[in-house]
Amino acid sequence: MTKKLNIALLFGGNSSEHDVSKRSAHNIYDALDKDKYNVSLFMFTKDGILLGNSASQRIFNGDDEDQVVQEEYQKMNLNQPLAPIMALNEMKDVDLFFPVIHGNLGEDGTVQGLFKLLKKPYVGSNIAASAMAFDKDLTKKILTEAGIRNTPYVVVTPENRADYPWAKVEEKIGDLAFVKPAKQGSSVGIHKVTNAEEYEKALDDAFKYDYKILVEQGIDHPQEVEISILGNEHPVASKLGAVRVPEGDSFYNYENKFVDASGVVFELPVKLPEYLTEEITSMALKAYKVLGMKGMARIDFLVDSNNVPYLGEPNTLPGFTNISLYPQMWEVSGIGYSDLIDRLIQLGLEEFDRNSKIKYDFRKLGEEKVGTKKYNED
Repeated sequence: MTKKLNIALLFGGNSSEHDVSKRSAHNIYDALDKDKYNVSLFMFTKDGILLGNSASQRIFNGDDEDQVVQEEYQKMNLNQPLAPIMALNEMKDVDLFFPVIHGNLGEDGTVQGLFKLLKKPYVGSNIAASAMAFDKDLTKKILTEAGIRNTPYVVVTPENRADYPWAKVEEKIGDLAFVKPAKQGSSVGIHKVTNAEEYEKALDDAFKYDYKILVEQGIDHPQEVEISILGNEHPVASKLGAVRVPEGDSFYNYENKFVDASGVVFELPVKLPEYLTEEITSMALKAYKVLGMKGMARIDFLVDSNNVPYLGEPNTLPGFTNISLYPQMWEVSGIGYSDLIDRLIQLGLEEFDRNSKIKYDFRKLGEEKVGTKKYNED
């Protein structure tokens, strides 16, 4: 009989996507074959403190989160430097970490660094790829360098805000723009703007979530198309899906993603001209490789009225909620939910094994020998 793998499912986090992560974790937990895996749960609180399996299970099963967190905090010495990760003491036999932490901590490379220190396999991209993909500015720079089409933009910070009044932005990228924090997800802090008043209010709100803001050229009434990628060195792409928001909504925002999606239409798979499907798929696979992503990613595109696709952004830890397109696009492509989870775990183990073969040469320096120092007068 094959030994069961011990999987640590991490969820929560100190980001605006905390509750989204909890929904994703429930679906992944249900899809994990309990004949193959022993599953432990570990939740990061909204303060970024990791809770142990018992407390995390209580929250997972419906106990009031705030009450459980307060009870756990009373048992901790939160002034201790390692308090945020003391629950790691319960993880002695973990074979693989499965992070389902959207936004901060999960998609920005933080927990990936922790997993590397612990010398454990994990699902998803490594530290560098996660951090680059999470930063929309860095992502667009890399995409542009690789010749992958994306929309023009400017970066506004608290330091240079005065240099970018609406008149200058309008001159550079047009009179329809989207203001978005560089390092946030799920459309948090994003605003569609068409004039100076909307622009200034949008910046005020976006600066609550990040100190680097993208002001990106808008596409009028674009078609939103998404694609799922799976794999390490040889990734494969799913069929494409499309999101159609209600006519009165300006874009696919947090409200119609997670709060009330009843008016949203998901077309799976979406019927597009063959050349357009091929172009989007090619762009997505190329972006996945140049950004160094591993395991999985959902990549979002905007298609204008002339059927020209623009790569929007990659998501290295895409949602697994009931309305999330990443697993749904694989479903219509022939890979069921449980099989998809199995493949992601296998990819994590394979990537860990591959990296374990990298050699490091440690040379003893011996006695230090330095050259003669010559100081010149000014």
